[in-house]
Amino acid sequence: MIPKVRAKSERKKVLELYLAKKHLKSTKQRDIIFDEFFNHPGQHITEEELYEKVKKQYPKIGYATIYRTLKLFKECGLAFERNFGDGKTRYEPVKFEGEHHDHMICVGCGRIIEFENQRIEYYSREVARLNGFEVLNHKLELYGYCGSCREKRKEGSNNL
Repeated sequence: MIPKVRAKSERKKVLELYLAKKHLKSTKQRDIIFDEFFNHPGQHITEEELYEKVKKQYPKIGYATIYRTLKLFKECGLAFERNFGDGKTRYEPVKFEGEHHDHMICVGCGRIIEFENQRIEYYSREVARLNGFEVLNHKLELYGYCGSCREKRKEGSNNL
């Protein structure tokens, strides 16, 4: 079961406990990556994107360090690894306890839109209950075109 955390300080404690358990050191590089990753809630970032952000201020931090640190975040339950069908692995911070959201992914531009809908959550629980099923977690991903891409597609079809 993934531990749910409330604040950045609690996330930091989860990471420190995990590192100690695995006999790994807390390093300045991990701290920098931690801050960059968790200072931007709602992001769905690839290793490459995080590397580009970090190297602007800290050029000595290598890609392999970013990769290993994101894997650590996933292993200790602080991040989800997401694949939205574009061939890229993205990482997303685990939300606060009790929060849940789903995703709409634009197949045109790759934009990822988070949304919450209590009716979807209610019906998911109801379907599970009616089937005697205990849900531990779920994810809903809707694929289509965002408003901007829909307009571009509409304009493109009008030019035929």
